[in-house]
Amino acid sequence: MSGTLYGIGVGPGDPELMTLKAHRLISTARVVAYPAPDSGESFARSIAADAIPADAVEIPMVVPMRVERFPAQDVYAGAAETIAGHLNAGDDVTVLCEGDPFFYGSFMYLFARLSERFPCEVVPGVSSLAACSAALARPLTARNDVLTVIPGPLDDDALRVRIEQAQAVAIMKVGRHLPRLRTLLDTMNLTAQAGYVERASLGEQRVMPLADAPDAAPYFSMILIYKGDDPWLTP
Repeated sequence: MSGTLYGIGVGPGDPELMTLKAHRLISTARVVAYPAPDSGESFARSIAADAIPADAVEIPMVVPMRVERFPAQDVYAGAAETIAGHLNAGDDVTVLCEGDPFFYGSFMYLFARLSERFPCEVVPGVSSLAACSAALARPLTARNDVLTVIPGPLDDDALRVRIEQAQAVAIMKVGRHLPRLRTLLDTMNLTAQAGYVERASLGEQRVMPLADAPDAAPYFSMILIYKGDDPWLTP
């Protein structure tokens, strides 16, 4: 019998935000795979490091940190075949994914290649969206208001349309786009309603009004906007 592929969300960064199920599966894993940059350590692995067995086989999926789509896709295609070899041998494979596997998670690329061939189980994790909302101490949205999640690299025209249509907005993958995003929100008179969080749940977490945010932002940063009345004040 083949092994099972587990896609495990390890949360936004704080190891204590891993679920009990995630910790159990990682701590008993024989084969562990995770995305890694072409320089530096894997963020997903660093979150789960204390739970990974010392004798586990590790498969780092080294993804070039570039905008182009296909180099990364080639990496996942190669990793999928390596993982398939372990699954065919009867070993379960645990794949670590920061945040949640299916919320902008890299695991989806492995799932697309392997789920029709092998048993798969997805273990959800605490997303960066929830972590940033908690750090800001501001509810994401309320009642029938619409929450829209937007990738920061979208162009200004696309961003403006989506922001105008929503009552609450989360802009992810802010990074180098922060000055442009802040300028756009200034023109929409939304800066005063926007909060900024970087590296949510980590020791170096920073939380502040968007107006006070630095010009240089890391990739793991987010802007949250709520355009309605404060939902915890208005019943």
